[in-house]
Amino acid sequence: MARFLKKREQVKGRSPGSLIFIGTKKVDEVNVRLIDYDDHHLTDQAVEDIHDASRYKTTGSVTWVNINGLHDVAAIGNIGQAFDLHPLVIEDILNTGQRPKIDDYESYLFIVLKMIRFDKQTRMVANEQLSMVVADRFVLTFQERPGDVFEPVRERIRRRKSRIRGGGTDYLAYALMDTVVENYISVIEHIGDQIEDLEEEILSGQDNGVMEKIHLFKKEISYLRKSIRPAREAVFQMSRLESDLIHEKTLPFIKDMEDLVIHATEAIDTYRDLLTDQLNIYNSVVANKMNDIMKVLTIFAAIFIPLTFIAGIYGTNFEYLPELKYKYSYFIFWGVLVFIAGASLYYFKKNKWF
Repeated sequence: MARFLKKREQVKGRSPGSLIFIGTKKVDEVNVRLIDYDDHHLTDQAVEDIHDASRYKTTGSVTWVNINGLHDVAAIGNIGQAFDLHPLVIEDILNTGQRPKIDDYESYLFIVLKMIRFDKQTRMVANEQLSMVVADRFVLTFQERPGDVFEPVRERIRRRKSRIRGGGTDYLAYALMDTVVENYISVIEHIGDQIEDLEEEILSGQDNGVMEKIHLFKKEISYLRKSIRPAREAVFQMSRLESDLIHEKTLPFIKDMEDLVIHATEAIDTYRDLLTDQLNIYNSVVANKMNDIMKVLTIFAAIFIPLTFIAGIYGTNFEYLPELKYKYSYFIFWGVLVFIAGASLYYFKKNKWF
């Protein structure tokens, strides 16, 4: 199954705005959770009918509606209609192969990011598309499956005197995006620790599948890079948007998030270069080991060439070979062989050939 691109055969020839789910079904049914809050009250509940949630969009409080599951095209379409979303936005939500981006639709912002996690068993990175709609009084988040990195944000919302309770939807959107970016750092650090440990294995000369590990991590770093570099562009674009939805007091926090996403992309580039260096080191170690083997074999060959020459002459079947009649010939023969072998080894050692 392709990881870097989603197959798009279903949308060929379709008109823009056609509602087609592109991705893998990861939940049995769509579930919706609503959190509505301001300085004085908090509502946190599951929602059965999306129209019950749409009533909150006109209140004076901040409403966060989180939708898990994107495979039900009709349900996502109903949510889009209830919150007056553009057909192209709904189409992008259903397409889980979207590139991270931010679009300004004047009355709301549409943001796409990738949430990533690292599977310790398979040593592979998995990502999940997060689509976010940020309006004046509500934020919609669309995820492919339950389980996310947003629990710290929910905990902050539950604390009555937290900064987020006094902020608007732009600050909530920042908090969610910042949590996603911080998770990038955590995943990169986890993979980075394993990449750095590879250097010790390489230099120790132990070939415990080192080449396979290097190629695996190169592929995973490339996969991370595909998700995080466009996210950096989206964060930069968000800080420069001339939109009434982004308040002046939230901009410093978004600027701080820029530093975090820059740190993530630079870390990816660093580990990408480190893997290339490790591959070169591994090839050098293998080549040096092969040179050592060839050097030993060459030394033995050089020693046995004269010995073979002498043995060849001594073993010829000439009728008149004076040494054959002498009773010490055999011992003299071995003495000559041992002397030549020892002299050769001494000469090689003296010249530091081994």
